[in-house]
Amino acid sequence: MNRDLRFTALKKTPFHSRTSLASRTNKYYNWNGFTVPTEYSTTELEYTAARNGTSVMDLTPMCKYMINGSDANRFVDYLVTRDLSQMEDNTVAYIIWCNEDGKVMDDGTIFKFSDTKFMLCCAVKIYNWLHDSAEGFDVSCEDATDTTAALAIQGPTSCSTLKNYGADDLELLKPFGMKQYNINGYDVLISRTGFTGDLGYELWTNPANAENMWDSIMEAGKELKIRPFGMHALEMTRIEAGFIQTNTDFMAAEDSLRPVRMRSPYEIGMGWLVHLNKESYFVGKRALKKEKETGNSERCLVGLDIDGDKPAVGSVIYNEKKEDIGIVTAAMWSPTMKRNVALASLKRPYGIKIKENIFAEIYHPEELEYKKIWAKCKVVKRQFFSPERRNKVPADLYE
Repeated sequence: MNRDLRFTALKKTPFHSRTSLASRTNKYYNWNGFTVPTEYSTTELEYTAARNGTSVMDLTPMCKYMINGSDANRFVDYLVTRDLSQMEDNTVAYIIWCNEDGKVMDDGTIFKFSDTKFMLCCAVKIYNWLHDSAEGFDVSCEDATDTTAALAIQGPTSCSTLKNYGADDLELLKPFGMKQYNINGYDVLISRTGFTGDLGYELWTNPANAENMWDSIMEAGKELKIRPFGMHALEMTRIEAGFIQTNTDFMAAEDSLRPVRMRSPYEIGMGWLVHLNKESYFVGKRALKKEKETGNSERCLVGLDIDGDKPAVGSVIYNEKKEDIGIVTAAMWSPTMKRNVALASLKRPYGIKIKENIFAEIYHPEELEYKKIWAKCKVVKRQFFSPERRNKVPADLYE
């Protein structure tokens, strides 16, 4: 039998033996060449665990790149738009990076172990671009995606679960801090980071420890409403938190087929991450400085509060004259806040100077027919959900 070499089987993460057993729906998703569950039981139950207990997600497919060498600190400073000169060892920072035209390549997190050792985590594969960008710097860039197993442990009881697991004094770890542990005889890096907008942590270890780690964490959280959760539940929590997702809320510059589809940080609400006053040059600085000075940003990514309870998924946004002014990139009815919310990309001045009297054209399915709804919208702060416990130190503990 001839084999079509254009297609390769999806890889299994080190947790697959456990996630496949936990999955009752057999619904999977291709994430960077790995197969991961979109849903284990029901999205509603998994979302509820994330907001009321402990949720566990296989994070292994996230792209992870190790940056090592005497110029590592200088290279990272050149790569990203944010000024990281005051970043301390054993901390994490949220970052974006652009091409020379000032268009966003991706966003992600940077883990600083020392001035000579960093780990960059992001949604899309950028090894080739990272390697080419390192030309002239005394650094090495290594793709550690396959060699680092990762779990996201999120929710109000997540700290208590990890304390039971063996992470002593974890409640004292500050947001965007990280700490190395040795638990059950193996090393685990725990960072207070996540993509749910709630109290949460991410765990990083050698793939050989994955099954042991999964079993121990599930046992540690059995009295704390622990439940594995998939991509669908994550989508709900990240929308509530107002977090953006590459190639969903904006197109990565290298994935855009047309230049007009690319976005600058100012057009996706990430202008606060552009530090034009940092002394060193960073990729895209000239273009971003010009855009800031001329004020020629064409779009903005905003939060919308929408009338009614029908999610505006994929809706077109109009002004009073029924002129097309943008599109919804992500939407949901929030069970926690009892609000109809969305993220939308709008043509300026809408979303900046004009925040009311705009409308979403929603097509809602009802018994094999679509009902057209003309729903009034209001531009609001994009971070819809941000509980106090998210940043509280010490973190809340439960028995």
